[in-house]
Amino acid sequence: MTTTYKSLALRGIAAGGIAGVASALVQLLVTEIPIRAALAVEEAREPSGDGHAHSHGEEELVSRGAQVVGGMLGVVIVGIAVGLVFATAYALSKRWFVDRTPFSRSFAFGAAVFGAVALLPWIKYPANPPAVGDPETVNYRTALYLGVVAAGLVIVWGASWLAERLRTRTQPVRVTAVLLAVVAAVAVVLLAFPAPPDTIPSDMPVNVLWQFRLSSLAQLATLYVGLGVVFGLLIDPATRRARAAEKAAIA
Repeated sequence: MTTTYKSLALRGIAAGGIAGVASALVQLLVTEIPIRAALAVEEAREPSGDGHAHSHGEEELVSRGAQVVGGMLGVVIVGIAVGLVFATAYALSKRWFVDRTPFSRSFAFGAAVFGAVALLPWIKYPANPPAVGDPETVNYRTALYLGVVAAGLVIVWGASWLAERLRTRTQPVRVTAVLLAVVAAVAVVLLAFPAPPDTIPSDMPVNVLWQFRLSSLAQLATLYVGLGVVFGLLIDPATRRARAAEKAAIA
């Protein structure tokens, strides 16, 4: 079969690059709007009592335009790296859900990864724009976020394992059991982890805050779900051709 690990990895890198570019465009065209609004709020704040401003009033070492370009390039690089990991995980999990097409498996995999590493952490610790968050709590907040991501990945693995164990059951029974298990696990994670440590400043407009949060989630959805879609579109025809060639050779 031509769908070797090398071919899967190359398609994963390509899919990750495409999804990364799409996510970077969402960052530029959508997420950048509330970021600039939040920076304006930060710059408008009065200097603190010790004579140091909380804003970006001092001359920037890197221009905002360079920051945007660098951020977009970083998203594309992350997309390529995630695409390689995605392809590797797909190759290792081919024994699961063998009754589904490669595209549907890839799409479901991408949606599951989005739920684990983006949606679940977003529900518990939604992203905050500039001017929100105490710099002294950044390590603590990062640890909490990564903890929820790890828990989400465990939930995805557990759901796949349970679905595999229940393969002999009817589809309604299997789907219901997996959904109930996932809901219960998500509830445990949301209750077990502490509340976000930072409060929202009174001068931060609610619309800017939620525009940033929702656009950040849309950017992540573009990356992970888009990766699943593009990888599926790349791998599905190759798999079908390989299977057709095998059948022809046997015949």
